[in-house]
Amino acid sequence: MEIKEQKQGAVIVLRPDGPLAHDDADAVKTRAFEAMKRNFGRVILDGSDIPFVDSRGLEALLDVNDEMAAGGRSLKLCGLNETVREVLDLTDLAPRFDLYEDTNTAVRSFL
Repeated sequence: MEIKEQKQGAVIVLRPDGPLAHDDADAVKTRAFEAMKRNFGRVILDGSDIPFVDSRGLEALLDVNDEMAAGGRSLKLCGLNETVREVLDLTDLAPRFDLYEDTNTAVRSFL
């Protein structure tokens, strides 16, 4: 899985390309932890290129969110397709994340 990284001001935007499943979920989690350490938790996960998420992917998102919560923040997710949003809703996990329609809105939420 390729994970693109873009810096927008003081915010790091991670954009994984592919399903958030199996070993790729661990790669996204590791990359998010690294990004959190570099910029005090100002991290956004852009899910525009994530077609679906499995239980391991959900666990990775929760691990990142829990780590961010320890610092008083929550993981900001944006660009999620209907399938991924439905999984978050069905598992009652959606309220644990800050959800945004697009990257620009998510970045502005840090202001």
